[in-house]
Amino acid sequence: MPTLLELLKEARSKLTGPEARQESELLLAEICGISRSHQLIHPDEELSEKQCQQFDSAIKRRIAGEPLAYITGSRGFWDMDLQVTPDVLIPRPDTECLVEQALQRIPADARWQIADLGTGSGAIALVLARERPLCDIIATDLSMAALVIAKENARLQGVKNISFAAGSWFQPIKNRLFEMIICNPPYIPVDDPHLKQSDLPAEPDHALISGGDGLDAIRKIISDSVLHLKPSGFLLLEHGYDQAIKVTELLCNEGFKEIFTEKDYGGNDRVTGGSQMKDEG
Repeated sequence: MPTLLELLKEARSKLTGPEARQESELLLAEICGISRSHQLIHPDEELSEKQCQQFDSAIKRRIAGEPLAYITGSRGFWDMDLQVTPDVLIPRPDTECLVEQALQRIPADARWQIADLGTGSGAIALVLARERPLCDIIATDLSMAALVIAKENARLQGVKNISFAAGSWFQPIKNRLFEMIICNPPYIPVDDPHLKQSDLPAEPDHALISGGDGLDAIRKIISDSVLHLKPSGFLLLEHGYDQAIKVTELLCNEGFKEIFTEKDYGGNDRVTGGSQMKDEG
């Protein structure tokens, strides 16, 4: 049987990309249960035939373009390790910026009603539920398969103050009002060349693509949100790096105030939101 060092060297030659070493070590750790520190300390250790087969299968899937997160079945987000499948968008660090902006606006002792639209793996809703345990979070998604993953992640994280509803955007919660509505919607134009790059070809189209300019979902969410926000309630949206001005215009047109845009960790405009001031008289 080959040693750890031999197996990793062969894997790196097959992957060839700039992250070949990191990816091969990660796959060996996740698929075969051999930590990266163990790999470093015991390079001459031999693997079993079963481990070799498992690792070889994972490498072949990666060469074919399957995202690491789908191969390992998990992705880190915030301080959680979330289950992911091809039924959900892979959580990304940019979305942590959206969560940060939400938490800055939710008092620690708040008992708010909060809606997470298009929850996918449940990443946003789970962080908000854990960080603001007195709040009541409801997470919606059109995909039943995605909700299965989100519910399982909630169970694994031991989160109780969260519920789930199936349907498109506000449809399953049409009679409810919220202090905050948050969403990472699809926002990529249908002909955007980025859709052919990185992990995007393997991810669900409905979680990525939104019309000719990428703003179809955002338009609907902003328009419908005014019927579901309590006075001074917040709407926070993730969007494309070049969409902040247009999203700001859409919010202004629906009467939102205190509109802001924040950048992601790469310095790109990524999160825009505001509050809906209503006449209570």
